[in-house]
Amino acid sequence: MAWRSSGTSNAELVENMVRNGLIKEPEVKEAFLKVDRAHYAPSFPYDDSPQPIGHAATISAPHMHATAVEHLLPFVLPTDDRPAPRVLDIGSGSGYLTHVLAELAGSRAVVVGVEHIAALRDLGEKNMNKSDRGKELLREGRVRFRVGDGRKGWVEPGEEDKKWDAIHVGAAAAELHQGLLDQLKSPGRMFIPVDDDDGGWGQHVWCIDKDEHGKVTRKKLFGVRYVPLTDPPGH
Repeated sequence: MAWRSSGTSNAELVENMVRNGLIKEPEVKEAFLKVDRAHYAPSFPYDDSPQPIGHAATISAPHMHATAVEHLLPFVLPTDDRPAPRVLDIGSGSGYLTHVLAELAGSRAVVVGVEHIAALRDLGEKNMNKSDRGKELLREGRVRFRVGDGRKGWVEPGEEDKKWDAIHVGAAAAELHQGLLDQLKSPGRMFIPVDDDDGGWGQHVWCIDKDEHGKVTRKKLFGVRYVPLTDPPGH
């Protein structure tokens, strides 16, 4: 039922994703209702389709964001064992998914969006500042936007010893980069599209789990079309 969830308002878009089975968990529905996609999409914000946001980047279709959140949810929600989740959003682009993840991760969490182009980092911050809630999350440091090479993950200054409970990658990696695996906590989960030729799709999303002992398992989910996780233009 992907691509069939467009609405005329944020609430209608979310309800259609629920009806089509793309949003399953009530916490996910609540988070998406809190974040108005009109603050992040340049036009037709409630269409269930990707849109260009400049610099050869896109904001993914809402159903793709919903799918990513549903898979990462167990490692994003705060628990007694994980009261302050740390979430990394690589290829944060418009900042939309970064904001949704922050709504789920709770008041003690840190969600960091990483972009390889400063203008896109700035775009995420600008879009979040369109709402009082977004301003609050930025002011409190619960959401932070950084410029860096997402293929290497991200180490937050002053927090060098801390890893990530959940990693979302919003661009297609040429491979499953070791730096990302190294920065994934045990236990932790990563949602990442990877280039491959299997089945003729060219790219597939993988769900990568690391258990409490550091053992890594990989599950191929579905074929996709993402912009590449690569160098900034001109490099």
